[in-house]
Amino acid sequence: MIAKSLTFEEAMQRLEQIVKSLERGDAKLEESLQLFQEGTELIRHCGTKLSDAELEVRKVIASTDGSPVMEAFADED
Repeated sequence: MIAKSLTFEEAMQRLEQIVKSLERGDAKLEESLQLFQEGTELIRHCGTKLSDAELEVRKVIASTDGSPVMEAFADED
């Protein structure tokens, strides 16, 4: 499965399936490794999608007088 062709939601759903499969522990070593590699690709894909979304939000934010304002997202840690 190629992660780049998936939406964020589709990638997250597939990632959840992979995690459940790995947690069950019923896959053979080779299959587990392939699932892990696919999961890693999906995580990178989702991270990129989130970064792109953040950039879009930053583009849209404007002050009350209409001039653009860059606002950092607050950390939720």
